[in-house]
Amino acid sequence: MRRLTSHRRAFVLLVLLVFGCRLSDAREWKPLAEDGFHDPANPSLGLLQEPREALGLLPPDTAGNQVNWVQALEGGYLDPRSNLYPGTDVEVLDLDIVMRRTGSANYVTFPHRPHTEWLDCSNCHDKIFLPKAGATPISMLEILSGEYCGRCHGAVAFPLTECNRCHNVSTAAPEALRQ
Repeated sequence: MRRLTSHRRAFVLLVLLVFGCRLSDAREWKPLAEDGFHDPANPSLGLLQEPREALGLLPPDTAGNQVNWVQALEGGYLDPRSNLYPGTDVEVLDLDIVMRRTGSANYVTFPHRPHTEWLDCSNCHDKIFLPKAGATPISMLEILSGEYCGRCHGAVAFPLTECNRCHNVSTAAPEALRQ
């Protein structure tokens, strides 16, 4: 993979921050006919649920699509289908992994529970992440390029501009808190 210069890396981060700030200014959604994605002349547009109606009752967030999906799941607003095939065992794993290869940034906590409440382990292991802590060499550049965590975050999960949601363990914290 080609390395980005520090100027290009700074530009990518600036674009993400500006884009993220624009999304988080207010909890409002454009009507489908005005969102720039849907064809306002399509007679079937009226069959679709407007974002305000679909998302407005869910717990608010300040980023991305302005919905806190973890709180929505915990609060019973959602009941995601756990599998496609009857009889499939779904394992919800209540395990946090602290990633320490973060350079000068705070360490990253990866909480398995909210991820496995939505997805089966096979969605990520072994294709995206090796199933052993520290075995997958992850970098922010790759994440920002849509690899690893970036496959969902920035697309269907909270955006990558919310640094403190992942980088949430101080490198100066006592050792017991960093485990």
